[in-house]
Amino acid sequence: MADQKLLPGDVHQYDEAAPAPTLAPTPAPTSALALTEPSRRRFSGGRWLRRAVTNSTAILLLLAAWEVLPRLGVVDPVFVPPLSENLVAWYDLLVGGRLPEHLEASLARSLSGFGLAIVLAIPLGLLIGWYKPVADFLTPLLELFRNTSAVALLPVFTLILGIGETTKVTFVLYACAWPILLNTISGVKTVEPLLIKSARSMGLGPVRLFQKVILPAAVPTIFTGVRLAGAYSILVLLFAEMVGAKAGLGYLILDTQSSFRIPDMYAGIITISVLGLLFNLLLVGVERRFSTWRTT
Repeated sequence: MADQKLLPGDVHQYDEAAPAPTLAPTPAPTSALALTEPSRRRFSGGRWLRRAVTNSTAILLLLAAWEVLPRLGVVDPVFVPPLSENLVAWYDLLVGGRLPEHLEASLARSLSGFGLAIVLAIPLGLLIGWYKPVADFLTPLLELFRNTSAVALLPVFTLILGIGETTKVTFVLYACAWPILLNTISGVKTVEPLLIKSARSMGLGPVRLFQKVILPAAVPTIFTGVRLAGAYSILVLLFAEMVGAKAGLGYLILDTQSSFRIPDMYAGIITISVLGLLFNLLLVGVERRFSTWRTT
């Protein structure tokens, strides 16, 4: 038997006498990332450029129409001056120091009311959304005031608090509190019930459940209300500054309109638009910072 010649089919992988198969050496693979990184960068840069052009096309068309139509006489240049004249007026206000003065006054009032609304409305909204007895007690009152326009209550604020800074900050606080409060309540109440049941089945108590499940899940909805309130904080302030103020963007717009300084009026409107855009971009960045746990 020892001298018996073995056929190829008699040798198996589990036989100790079977020689290990010899494999040809495999060359080290070249890094796919190193090969594709330049092309990825070019692709990403081109995609970003196309998206930027697409998103800004409508704005560029609007600005071009604002410049061309008054010069062609399609609209009256007395009431709608070309964009370039308004930008020149904006620069003159900036260099002369009037625009920074009014902008500083408006920002102080707007940020004060907006910050107080966040501090007060978010905890109250979490409380109402999480504890049913509190919700049952406060919901009728909330339904009464949520349908009352803040602008309609401005004379009441003025009668009670006067025409000073307290009235303007309180007015902004009232207007900003509602979107934050209502979105916070909605964010807490619309948390996926399966998440709550799963967390409770793992032994989480009420405090840990609220901290680890309810609050993170409600963050996107809360920030939706915060972003809405950020826009309201600037818009409603203009009404307050037009009623009783000696400084602020609202006062600047009303004063220049009454004295028929139309380019200066548009300069104030442009400032408000840019300020609102920057404020919204800032809030979007903060939202992304606090929502990094979400899958994108």
